[in-house]
Amino acid sequence: MKLPSFQVQIALSLLAAFAAGLITGSESTIFGIPVLAAYDFMGTLFLNALKMLIVPLILSSIITGIADMGKESRIGKLGIATVIYYLATSLAAILTGLALVNFLEPGISNNVPVGGDIGLSTLPQDVAQKISGKGAEDIAAVFIRMIPPNIVHAAAQGQMLGIIFFGILMGSAISCLHRTGRDVGTLRRFWDGLFQVMMLMTEWIMKLAPLGIFGLVAKITATAGISGFTCLGWFFCTVLLALAIHAGITLPLILRATGNSPLQHIKAMIPAIITAFSTASSSATLPVTLECLEKNTRVSNRIASFVLPLGATVNMDGTALYECVAAMFLAQAYGLHLSFAQQFTVVVTALLTSIGVAGIPAASLVAITVILNAIGLPAEAIAPILMVDRVLDMCRTTINIFSDSCGAAVISQLENRAQA
Repeated sequence: MKLPSFQVQIALSLLAAFAAGLITGSESTIFGIPVLAAYDFMGTLFLNALKMLIVPLILSSIITGIADMGKESRIGKLGIATVIYYLATSLAAILTGLALVNFLEPGISNNVPVGGDIGLSTLPQDVAQKISGKGAEDIAAVFIRMIPPNIVHAAAQGQMLGIIFFGILMGSAISCLHRTGRDVGTLRRFWDGLFQVMMLMTEWIMKLAPLGIFGLVAKITATAGISGFTCLGWFFCTVLLALAIHAGITLPLILRATGNSPLQHIKAMIPAIITAFSTASSSATLPVTLECLEKNTRVSNRIASFVLPLGATVNMDGTALYECVAAMFLAQAYGLHLSFAQQFTVVVTALLTSIGVAGIPAASLVAITVILNAIGLPAEAIAPILMVDRVLDMCRTTINIFSDSCGAAVISQLENRAQA
């Protein structure tokens, strides 16, 4: 018997969780076992599995992605221009999300944090004071954490800024050694093999996502009822609005500034956009994106075959924006005021982790836990946003793919001008 698609499984899981949570409430028991404990057990197993993947997945992804640049003889100006474009658009997306979430404050309703309405447990007083007590002078600490004295200790403590920086440094070193003719093939194969293994493990764990999401959402519904849906609705709308601004204003302006027609480009990319929205997978959409660019635009295979695979690894505008908005929303829901330094940490971490997010459905949940850890919030805080994550995953994947295609068009246009 063929199982329903992943999207259908998630949808059925959410519906079942809403129904189960409302029916059982918070006091019911099954065979003497509190239903909340059963829901919590399922959700905790899923969250622990996600956290287990974080260090090896992100480290191997970043090292592999950056080291692979060294394979290309075209890495020179073409590679530099591509990387600059990807970093610039990802940063623009993050700042758009940050500005909007600070302006709309979806985590606050009538001047009251909505944490209780969406099922978030109260933070311990010492943790809340520690998070709220950081000021602008702590911005130097962000850079200090990026260079840990002991990388093994940093990995054990979940200090992901240091892990990410180490990954970027090692990937760059491998790439440089390869271009100078040094034999680093064994090292590259090791990290690529580890990345492939971690991708497979991520896919396996994501197969359990319907059960994990059922437990997490049912627990929230049982304790908070339906009062939290309005609050999550504001979060949902904030993300969609930020994504729309980035896709409808920022990226078209970049296309226009480089001599491309935004409307013609969107029309050419419609098959890829539909595929990205339906699959919520950047990796699965890559072949369609390549075909659309080569057949429907003036982008050559030489450009598309270099820019798009690189973008599928390191350019995740929609994901980076979502991570930022989600982290800020949860901080607001807890009643925490994040300082400039902490918001700077969110921006930097979202930018760096977007490089290491696997291109499969719901994989950005791993990256969100990294950001929450960076600002001191528990990973369990992601549970409420799982109620609306599926549709948002489809939307942000669409933005990821569209940005990749825009990058190929921009780089193609810039190279044509350079050769003219």
